Amino acid sequence: MANLKTNDDEELEKLENHSDDASNLPGKSNLKGDWLNFFLLLLLYTIQGLPLGFAVALPIIFQSKRVVSYREQAFFSLVSWPYSAKLLWAPIVDSLYVRRIGRRKSWLIPVQLLMGAFLFYTATKIDEWLPESEKPNLKALVYAFSVITFLAATQDIVVDGWALTMLKQNNVGHSSTCNGTGLALGVLIGMVGPVLLTSEDFCNKYLRFTDDTGGIITIKSFLYFWSIAFILITILIVTFKKENDFDESETKINIFQNYKLLWQILRLQNVRVLVVALLTMKIGFSATDAVSHLKLIDAGISKNNIMLIQISMYVVKFIIPLVVSKYTSGLKPMSAYMNLMPIRLLWSFTYVILIYYTPALINTNGVVDVPIYYYVILGLICTVHEILSFTMFIFTIGFFSRISDKRFGGTYMTMLTTIANFGWAVSNTIALRMIDVLTFSKCSNDVSNNCSTPDLKTVCQTNRGECVTAINGYYLEVILCVTIGFVWYYIYKGIVRDLQSMNPSNWLVNIPRPNMKRDENNIITR
Repeated sequence: MANLKTNDDEELEKLENHSDDASNLPGKSNLKGDWLNFFLLLLLYTIQGLPLGFAVALPIIFQSKRVVSYREQAFFSLVSWPYSAKLLWAPIVDSLYVRRIGRRKSWLIPVQLLMGAFLFYTATKIDEWLPESEKPNLKALVYAFSVITFLAATQDIVVDGWALTMLKQNNVGHSSTCNGTGLALGVLIGMVGPVLLTSEDFCNKYLRFTDDTGGIITIKSFLYFWSIAFILITILIVTFKKENDFDESETKINIFQNYKLLWQILRLQNVRVLVVALLTMKIGFSATDAVSHLKLIDAGISKNNIMLIQISMYVVKFIIPLVVSKYTSGLKPMSAYMNLMPIRLLWSFTYVILIYYTPALINTNGVVDVPIYYYVILGLICTVHEILSFTMFIFTIGFFSRISDKRFGGTYMTMLTTIANFGWAVSNTIALRMIDVLTFSKCSNDVSNNCSTPDLKTVCQTNRGECVTAINGYYLEVILCVTIGFVWYYIYKGIVRDLQSMNPSNWLVNIPRPNMKRDENNIITR
């Protein structure tokens, strides 16, 4: 079977995708009569982003308490892995359902009820697992939030599929708006609640007229609220939202066919080369991306200010797509990616320099007093980093959309983005894990104590000693990662550009088309 489709195939495809009824043709977008569906999609994507926000917020909370090592931070980073591996069970979600309930509701209802139940259970245990001053129970937190993230990833698969039929055909393009906006909003809520709204300093400074103790909420009450919200939203969907009838003309792919399709994609020589590149392309940035903000907290910057900076970066994320759209829609988005890569690698050293000088810049006679110019410098460094990072991400997505076999665009595209995300998640976990390995310290009055864990640091301080760092693992790791990044750049610079320049036919999946025939009304059937 040739990879290139024949004219007959193309004609059949056109007939297959367009009926004689003009009402089936997509018209001009108009949300009149579709606003409720639009806001429901926005809500579903928003609550999906909450667990991702938790996964960002909790490491910042851990670091601010100074009772968790970087090895333990690496362990907690595993909670993000299920979201980066959802393709493994996506075919099951797409193929198994109870028809009477609905293809999407069959999964959405139990998944969201389980998310509500797990959030409720976590709320009952959070004070025990995350005490105010003692060491957190990381195992319990990792298990709980890994399950919640797994459920959120499953909900993402369901909602992505439902978005294609929930909105009218001429409004389907708005689903990407719901996805991007809702997910960003959910992540923001998940970050802001546990960090800022629970902070006494932040609430007294910005949210209260008179000072009071504690934040305006607790992490426990925050989790309780959203657990109940998940359950109520699900009940409302069960009661009031009817899923569109299953389309009998829709091609039905079973589980085994779906996994076979993934295998056929991975068998393509070009895809295999690309997969290796995607799994390794983020190594050069991993130390900067995963560790820098935590090191700023170690240096004396408050978790509240770190969180405010991260929130402000979302403004950059909303603007960048508008600015770089002409490059992503062009023929060579990865050429632009490769041009930016050396700049982003070198920009990593701005964090190294800033973190090195931070203690001297923000301490006056032993008192932390952060000057305004420091925040200006930090904001500039973070903004440039975010511009480079997010622009390169958009270029990557633009490349994926160009090479994906349009017949299986959803599966093809999801597979590539999942592999890229998994490479990012693994690189970040390894980067966190290696900080303690590459850091060499000793206690000033006990040379046998290397201060490698929070407990050993406490022992040193109890004995009136001080942990002195001989080699800071962060600085060493950034140098190693940037070096690896440049090696990757010189190895893959030509390879990536060659992949980009290939004819689209080289990315087509060689799968026989189903037998087709015309019935007496000249309608194509299988």
